[in-house]
Amino acid sequence: MHGLNKKKVKVFSLFLLCSFSAWFISNLSETYESRAYFTLNYRNLPDSLLLGKNANNQIEAKLRTSGFQFLYYKIFKRRIDVDLSQVDYRDGGYVMSEDALKRQMDQQLSQNISLLELDRDPLEVDLYQVNSKKIAIRPMLDLKLRQNYILDGKIMMSPDSVAVKGPRNEIDTIRYIKTAVIQLSDVSNDFSRDVALMFPKGLDNSIFSVSSTTVRGKVSKFSEKVFEVPIQVINVPEGYQIKTFPNVVTLLCKATIDRLKQIAASDFEVIADYGQLIGSDSSTLFLEVVQSPQKVYDVKLEENSVNFVLEQQ
Repeated sequence: MHGLNKKKVKVFSLFLLCSFSAWFISNLSETYESRAYFTLNYRNLPDSLLLGKNANNQIEAKLRTSGFQFLYYKIFKRRIDVDLSQVDYRDGGYVMSEDALKRQMDQQLSQNISLLELDRDPLEVDLYQVNSKKIAIRPMLDLKLRQNYILDGKIMMSPDSVAVKGPRNEIDTIRYIKTAVIQLSDVSNDFSRDVALMFPKGLDNSIFSVSSTTVRGKVSKFSEKVFEVPIQVINVPEGYQIKTFPNVVTLLCKATIDRLKQIAASDFEVIADYGQLIGSDSSTLFLEVVQSPQKVYDVKLEENSVNFVLEQQ
Protein backbone atom coordinates (compact mmCIF):
# COMPACT_ATOMS: atom_id res chain seq x y z
CA MET A 1 0.00 0.00 0.00
CA HIS A 2 2.85 2.36 0.85
CA GLY A 3 4.54 1.60 -2.49
CA LEU A 4 1.32 2.36 -4.37
CA ASN A 5 0.99 5.79 -2.73
CA LYS A 6 4.59 6.56 -3.53
CA LYS A 7 3.99 5.70 -7.17
CA LYS A 8 0.91 7.94 -7.28
CA VAL A 9 2.95 10.84 -5.88
CA LYS A 10 5.56 10.39 -8.61
CA VAL A 11 2.93 10.30 -11.35
CA PHE A 12 1.22 13.38 -9.92
CA SER A 13 4.55 15.24 -9.71
CA LEU A 14 5.33 14.37 -13.31
CA PHE A 15 1.96 15.65 -14.51
CA LEU A 16 2.38 18.78 -12.38
CA LEU A 17 5.84 19.41 -13.89
CA CYS A 18 4.53 18.90 -17.39
CA SER A 19 1.60 21.25 -16.76
CA PHE A 20 3.89 23.92 -15.33
CA SER A 21 6.31 23.56 -18.25
CA ALA A 22 3.48 23.89 -20.76
CA TRP A 23 2.15 26.98 -18.95
CA PHE A 24 5.64 28.50 -18.69
CA ILE A 25 6.41 27.92 -22.36
CA SER A 26 3.01 29.27 -23.36
CA ASN A 27 3.63 32.46 -21.42
CA LEU A 28 7.15 32.87 -22.77
CA SER A 29 5.89 32.63 -26.33
CA GLU A 30 3.59 35.62 -25.82
CA THR A 31 4.64 39.18 -26.67
CA TYR A 32 5.53 41.61 -23.89
CA GLU A 33 6.78 45.12 -23.42
CA SER A 34 9.61 45.39 -20.93
CA ARG A 35 13.08 46.82 -20.40
CA ALA A 36 16.49 45.26 -21.03
CA TYR A 37 20.07 46.40 -20.54
CA PHE A 38 22.67 46.49 -23.31
CA THR A 39 26.45 46.83 -23.05
CA LEU A 40 27.83 49.53 -25.36
CA ASN A 41 30.90 48.75 -27.45
CA TYR A 42 32.29 51.92 -29.01
CA ARG A 43 34.04 51.60 -32.38
CA ASN A 44 35.15 53.69 -35.41
CA LEU A 45 36.60 56.33 -33.13
CA PRO A 46 37.72 59.41 -35.13
CA ASP A 47 41.52 59.84 -35.23
CA SER A 48 41.34 63.18 -33.43
CA LEU A 49 39.36 61.82 -30.44
CA LEU A 50 39.86 59.41 -27.57
CA LEU A 51 37.31 57.73 -25.33
CA GLY A 52 37.44 58.96 -21.74
CA LYS A 53 37.32 56.82 -18.61
CA ASN A 54 33.82 58.06 -17.72
CA ALA A 55 32.16 56.89 -20.91
CA ASN A 56 28.75 55.24 -20.49
CA ASN A 57 29.13 51.52 -21.11
CA GLN A 58 25.50 50.53 -20.58
CA ILE A 59 22.10 51.65 -21.81
CA GLU A 60 18.55 50.61 -20.93
CA ALA A 61 15.99 50.15 -23.69
CA LYS A 62 12.25 49.44 -23.76
CA LEU A 63 11.47 46.55 -26.10
CA ARG A 64 8.49 44.67 -27.46
CA THR A 65 9.31 41.02 -28.04
CA SER A 66 8.62 37.49 -26.83
CA GLY A 67 9.11 36.30 -23.29
CA PHE A 68 11.81 33.96 -24.55
CA GLN A 69 13.85 36.94 -25.74
CA PHE A 70 13.43 38.79 -22.43
CA LEU A 71 14.47 35.67 -20.56
CA TYR A 72 17.61 35.52 -22.70
CA TYR A 73 18.39 39.18 -21.93
CA LYS A 74 17.91 38.52 -18.21
CA ILE A 75 20.58 35.84 -18.36
CA PHE A 76 22.93 37.33 -20.95
CA LYS A 77 23.50 41.03 -21.56
CA ARG A 78 23.48 41.87 -25.25
CA ARG A 79 26.36 43.91 -26.67
CA ILE A 80 25.57 46.76 -29.05
CA ASP A 81 28.26 48.29 -31.30
CA VAL A 82 28.10 52.09 -31.36
CA ASP A 83 29.62 53.72 -34.45
CA LEU A 84 31.22 56.93 -33.15
CA SER A 85 31.77 58.32 -36.64
CA GLN A 86 28.17 59.60 -36.27
CA VAL A 87 28.85 61.52 -33.05
CA ASP A 88 28.02 65.25 -32.92
CA TYR A 89 29.73 68.08 -31.05
CA ARG A 90 27.24 70.18 -29.04
CA ASP A 91 27.71 72.72 -26.28
CA GLY A 92 31.26 71.67 -25.49
CA GLY A 93 30.57 67.92 -25.49
CA TYR A 94 30.05 64.96 -27.79
CA VAL A 95 26.62 63.39 -28.14
CA MET A 96 24.78 60.89 -30.29
CA SER A 97 21.12 61.59 -30.95
CA GLU A 98 18.47 59.08 -29.98
CA ASP A 99 17.47 58.64 -33.61
CA ALA A 100 21.03 57.82 -34.69
CA LEU A 101 21.50 55.39 -31.81
CA LYS A 102 18.12 53.74 -32.46
CA ARG A 103 19.03 53.19 -36.11
CA GLN A 104 22.27 51.50 -35.12
CA MET A 105 20.54 49.32 -32.53
CA ASP A 106 17.69 48.35 -34.89
CA GLN A 107 20.26 47.07 -37.40
CA GLN A 108 21.75 44.78 -34.76
CA LEU A 109 18.55 43.50 -33.12
CA SER A 110 16.67 40.53 -34.57
CA GLN A 111 13.53 41.15 -36.63
CA ASN A 112 11.15 39.93 -33.92
CA ILE A 113 12.28 42.71 -31.54
CA SER A 114 10.80 46.22 -31.62
CA LEU A 115 12.84 48.99 -30.04
CA LEU A 116 10.38 51.40 -28.41
CA GLU A 117 12.52 53.89 -26.47
CA LEU A 118 15.87 54.48 -24.80
CA ASP A 119 16.56 55.68 -21.28
CA ARG A 120 18.49 58.74 -22.48
CA ASP A 121 18.26 61.27 -25.28
CA PRO A 122 20.83 62.05 -26.49
CA LEU A 123 23.64 59.65 -25.50
CA GLU A 124 26.52 61.68 -24.05
CA VAL A 125 29.89 60.21 -24.98
CA ASP A 126 32.99 61.02 -22.94
CA LEU A 127 35.42 62.01 -25.72
CA TYR A 128 38.32 64.44 -25.78
CA GLN A 129 40.53 65.96 -28.46
CA VAL A 130 43.95 64.39 -29.00
CA ASN A 131 47.03 64.73 -31.19
CA SER A 132 49.06 61.90 -32.65
CA LYS A 133 52.66 61.32 -33.70
CA LYS A 134 55.22 58.59 -34.30
CA ILE A 135 57.97 58.04 -31.76
CA ALA A 136 61.21 56.13 -32.35
CA ILE A 137 61.93 53.04 -30.25
CA ARG A 138 65.35 52.88 -28.59
CA PRO A 139 66.65 49.36 -27.84
CA MET A 140 68.23 48.89 -24.42
CA LEU A 141 70.63 46.11 -25.40
CA ASP A 142 73.39 44.83 -23.13
CA LEU A 143 75.27 42.75 -25.70
CA LYS A 144 78.46 40.85 -24.95
CA LEU A 145 79.89 39.06 -27.97
CA ARG A 146 82.11 36.02 -27.92
CA GLN A 147 85.77 36.73 -28.68
CA ASN A 148 86.46 37.32 -32.41
CA TYR A 149 82.78 37.93 -33.16
CA ILE A 150 81.24 41.22 -34.24
CA LEU A 151 77.81 42.72 -34.74
CA ASP A 152 77.46 42.61 -38.51
CA GLY A 153 75.41 45.70 -39.34
CA LYS A 154 72.96 47.71 -37.28
CA ILE A 155 70.49 46.49 -34.69
CA MET A 156 67.13 46.02 -36.40
CA MET A 157 63.70 46.42 -34.80
CA SER A 158 60.23 45.54 -36.00
CA PRO A 159 58.46 47.85 -35.49
CA ASP A 160 61.09 50.57 -35.04
CA SER A 161 58.56 53.20 -33.96
CA VAL A 162 55.28 53.45 -32.08
CA ALA A 163 52.27 55.65 -32.86
CA VAL A 164 50.93 57.51 -29.84
CA LYS A 165 47.63 59.35 -29.55
CA GLY A 166 46.86 61.62 -26.63
CA PRO A 167 46.59 65.19 -25.33
CA ARG A 168 49.27 67.49 -26.69
CA ASN A 169 50.61 68.37 -23.25
CA GLU A 170 51.32 64.65 -22.67
CA ILE A 171 52.76 63.43 -25.95
CA ASP A 172 54.82 66.54 -26.82
CA THR A 173 57.27 65.67 -24.04
CA ILE A 174 58.04 62.18 -25.43
CA ARG A 175 61.20 61.97 -27.56
CA TYR A 176 61.64 58.20 -27.71
CA ILE A 177 60.39 55.00 -26.10
CA LYS A 178 62.84 52.59 -24.49
CA THR A 179 62.57 48.83 -24.55
CA ALA A 180 63.06 46.70 -21.48
CA VAL A 181 66.71 45.76 -21.00
CA ILE A 182 67.88 42.80 -23.09
CA GLN A 183 70.96 41.06 -21.66
CA LEU A 184 72.84 38.74 -24.01
CA SER A 185 76.21 37.18 -23.15
CA ASP A 186 78.79 35.15 -25.11
CA VAL A 187 76.84 35.70 -28.34
CA SER A 188 78.19 33.99 -31.48
CA ASN A 189 74.99 33.58 -33.53
CA ASP A 190 72.31 35.85 -34.96
CA PHE A 191 69.71 36.76 -32.35
CA SER A 192 66.07 37.81 -32.22
CA ARG A 193 64.18 38.77 -29.06
CA ASP A 194 60.63 39.96 -28.42
CA VAL A 195 60.76 42.69 -25.80
CA ALA A 196 58.22 44.91 -24.05
CA LEU A 197 58.23 48.68 -24.40
CA MET A 198 58.72 50.80 -21.27
CA PHE A 199 56.25 53.68 -21.42
CA PRO A 200 56.84 56.82 -19.33
CA LYS A 201 54.61 57.46 -16.34
CA GLY A 202 51.95 60.16 -16.36
CA LEU A 203 50.45 59.24 -19.75
CA ASP A 204 47.06 58.20 -18.41
CA ASN A 205 45.16 59.75 -21.31
CA SER A 206 47.38 58.49 -24.13
CA ILE A 207 47.30 55.23 -26.05
CA PHE A 208 50.07 53.50 -28.00
CA SER A 209 49.75 51.42 -31.15
CA VAL A 210 52.02 48.60 -29.93
CA SER A 211 53.34 47.39 -26.58
CA SER A 212 56.33 45.35 -27.76
CA THR A 213 58.90 45.06 -30.52
CA THR A 214 61.28 42.47 -31.93
CA VAL A 215 65.00 43.25 -31.69
CA ARG A 216 67.28 41.46 -34.14
CA GLY A 217 70.98 41.42 -34.87
CA LYS A 218 73.35 39.61 -37.22
CA VAL A 219 76.53 38.26 -35.65
CA SER A 220 79.58 37.17 -37.67
CA LYS A 221 83.06 35.93 -36.92
CA PHE A 222 85.73 38.46 -37.81
CA SER A 223 89.37 38.27 -38.79
CA GLU A 224 92.20 40.76 -39.39
CA LYS A 225 94.18 41.66 -42.47
CA VAL A 226 97.12 44.00 -42.97
CA PHE A 227 97.25 46.43 -45.90
CA GLU A 228 100.10 48.65 -47.13
CA VAL A 229 98.54 51.98 -48.07
CA PRO A 230 100.44 54.88 -49.75
CA ILE A 231 100.51 58.20 -47.87
CA GLN A 232 99.13 61.24 -49.67
CA VAL A 233 100.31 64.66 -48.49
CA ILE A 234 97.89 67.55 -49.00
CA ASN A 235 98.27 71.36 -48.78
CA VAL A 236 101.89 71.29 -49.98
CA PRO A 237 103.22 74.85 -50.63
CA GLU A 238 103.44 75.77 -54.30
CA GLY A 239 106.89 75.10 -55.74
CA TYR A 240 107.74 72.44 -53.16
CA GLN A 241 107.42 68.73 -52.83
CA ILE A 242 107.35 66.54 -49.75
CA LYS A 243 108.89 63.14 -49.22
CA THR A 244 107.68 61.11 -46.25
CA PHE A 245 109.65 58.40 -44.50
CA PRO A 246 108.20 55.88 -45.03
CA ASN A 247 105.92 56.67 -47.98
CA VAL A 248 103.47 53.88 -47.11
CA VAL A 249 101.80 52.98 -43.83
CA THR A 250 100.67 49.65 -42.47
CA LEU A 251 96.96 49.52 -41.73
CA LEU A 252 95.12 46.80 -39.80
CA CYS A 253 91.52 46.12 -40.84
CA LYS A 254 89.02 43.98 -38.94
CA ALA A 255 85.98 42.57 -40.76
CA THR A 256 84.21 39.33 -41.50
CA ILE A 257 86.25 36.74 -43.33
CA ASP A 258 84.09 37.00 -46.44
CA ARG A 259 84.31 40.79 -46.43
CA LEU A 260 88.11 40.83 -46.08
CA LYS A 261 88.36 38.77 -49.26
CA GLN A 262 86.68 41.64 -51.14
CA ILE A 263 88.86 44.48 -49.79
CA ALA A 264 92.01 45.87 -51.45
CA ALA A 265 94.56 48.48 -50.36
CA SER A 266 93.09 50.89 -52.93
CA ASP A 267 89.86 50.97 -50.89
CA PHE A 268 91.70 53.01 -48.21
CA GLU A 269 93.02 56.55 -48.32
CA VAL A 270 95.52 57.89 -45.78
CA ILE A 271 96.54 61.55 -45.82
CA ALA A 272 99.02 63.82 -44.06
CA ASP A 273 98.04 67.50 -43.93
CA TYR A 274 101.04 69.79 -44.26
CA GLY A 275 98.77 72.79 -43.67
CA GLN A 276 98.57 71.87 -39.99
CA LEU A 277 102.31 72.59 -39.63
CA ILE A 278 102.26 76.18 -40.88
CA GLY A 279 104.17 78.29 -38.35
CA SER A 280 105.72 75.17 -36.77
CA ASP A 281 109.26 73.80 -36.92
CA SER A 282 108.09 70.19 -36.56
CA SER A 283 109.38 67.55 -38.98
CA THR A 284 106.54 65.18 -38.25
CA LEU A 285 103.25 64.81 -40.12
CA PHE A 286 100.23 63.19 -38.49
CA LEU A 287 98.30 60.59 -40.47
CA GLU A 288 94.56 60.23 -40.86
CA VAL A 289 92.39 57.61 -42.56
CA VAL A 290 89.89 59.58 -44.62
CA GLN A 291 88.47 56.72 -46.67
CA SER A 292 87.76 53.11 -45.80
CA PRO A 293 85.41 50.47 -47.22
CA GLN A 294 81.96 49.88 -45.81
CA LYS A 295 81.03 46.98 -43.55
CA VAL A 296 84.31 46.80 -41.66
CA TYR A 297 84.53 46.51 -37.90
CA ASP A 298 87.69 48.51 -37.21
CA VAL A 299 90.52 50.24 -39.08
CA LYS A 300 93.73 51.07 -37.23
CA LEU A 301 97.01 52.63 -38.36
CA GLU A 302 100.16 50.94 -37.12
CA GLU A 303 101.84 54.38 -37.01
CA ASN A 304 100.05 57.70 -36.46
CA SER A 305 102.81 59.93 -37.82
CA VAL A 306 105.72 60.00 -40.27
CA ASN A 307 108.82 62.13 -40.76
CA PHE A 308 109.15 64.19 -43.92
CA VAL A 309 111.50 66.34 -45.92
CA LEU A 310 110.34 69.46 -47.74
CA GLU A 311 112.21 70.03 -51.02
CA GLN A 312 112.05 72.91 -53.45
CA GLN A 313 111.27 71.84 -56.97
